[in-house]
Amino acid sequence: MLTTDSTGSRLLVDVHVRPGQVSTLRQDALQGLTRQPKQLPPKHFYDTRGSELFDAICRTPEYYPTRTEQALLERVADRVMRSVRPTHLVELGSGMARKTHVLLSAASAQGLSPSYVPFDVSESALRHSADALLADYPWLRVHGVVGDYDHHLHLIPRGDRRLIAFLGGTIGNFEQRDAVRFLQRVAASMGPGDALLLGTDLVKAKATLDRAYNDAAGVTALFNLNVLRVINRELNANFDERAFKHVAFYDEDACRIEMHLESLVAQRVRVEALELDVEFKQGERMRTEISRKFSEEAVAELYGAAGLELVDWYTPEDGAFALSLARLPNRN
Repeated sequence: MLTTDSTGSRLLVDVHVRPGQVSTLRQDALQGLTRQPKQLPPKHFYDTRGSELFDAICRTPEYYPTRTEQALLERVADRVMRSVRPTHLVELGSGMARKTHVLLSAASAQGLSPSYVPFDVSESALRHSADALLADYPWLRVHGVVGDYDHHLHLIPRGDRRLIAFLGGTIGNFEQRDAVRFLQRVAASMGPGDALLLGTDLVKAKATLDRAYNDAAGVTALFNLNVLRVINRELNANFDERAFKHVAFYDEDACRIEMHLESLVAQRVRVEALELDVEFKQGERMRTEISRKFSEEAVAELYGAAGLELVDWYTPEDGAFALSLARLPNRN
């Protein structure tokens, strides 16, 4: 571990991984491209271009989750802070910390001055967002942790009362068993004064969901196809983006969006770094992402399976999205 201190004593960063150290692209590509049906995990969308495209998706009129969660967070942040009164605000997958201002401002309005603990795999993104927050909140101290979910959650600094935020509906990208395992690791890191604030997209009309992942401007299509650019660059492959198309649809039975890349022709792709030739039939689909949609009952069940208890549930009037607060069960 490397710990660095800057901005006086207000910023401390623990670095548990270096750039590329936790990349599982080789393993994921080998496993995903040789299985039937083929699939790739969505985390490989997010190189620099992919992150820019996702920001653009969030600004499309069809994609409601980001702005809906933001508005809901602004409405309930005061209540959350009154309930938890955190000494530390932990944000998992903090990225650019766009929603963090809402929580820190709500804390400050109540006379609280929690330390901010961003947890992210990207040191550069963590430092960039930390610098912006330190400029906006003179009282703030930041203790960043650069790590990955599978190995370093237990290294997040402890505190008397921590509010652990996992926002954006990202839990929906996990299959049920993986979501349970992830929340079990979070729960194992929690103490009796801690609480988890979780964002989840909710089940709604199929047409609304289909539109959200098939925007008219085609930004989501470019985002989906970007994973092929990542593989070409990082694994010396020769995917032709023009030979694939973006497909996204809502599976009502599974309560989830599925995103795929569909091969427009019969083709063979070479992945030189893996010494692998991959055959695609015309019309064959490769799944690149799932985005599960929840009900209150499903979220409560997920918490229960992970050893947590749902204590507060917040939704806007249209029921489009939910923020929920969970704690360890009271064993008394």
